[in-house]
Amino acid sequence: MVTILVVEDEDPIRAIFTEILEDEGYSVVGVRNGMEALVYLRQYALPQLILLDLSMPVMNGWQFREEQQRDSALAKIPVIITSALSDMNQKLAALNACDCLRKPIAIDSLLSKVAQCCQ
Repeated sequence: MVTILVVEDEDPIRAIFTEILEDEGYSVVGVRNGMEALVYLRQYALPQLILLDLSMPVMNGWQFREEQQRDSALAKIPVIITSALSDMNQKLAALNACDCLRKPIAIDSLLSKVAQCCQ
């Protein structure tokens, strides 16, 4: 089973992502910020994909990606950026992510990009 780590500080958004992805047969783990994501990644089996919000308290998405890319075991996990920020294509390149989704996110776009990145 494919496991996806959802890193999102907004509880309702994290819950919606979890429900949609679980309905499609994915195993989903949700955390509230980059620090919680790092703790999870260092304690449990690695997910096949990370959905990462950029704007979060404690440790934002930019800081998380820096830490993730420094760790060779974690660096190989593909990341889809989720953000309401503009200029996502430039941010995508800077973050070395496999794709991005601009909030608000359409369900079909979410499922399509997740399926592509999990192949």
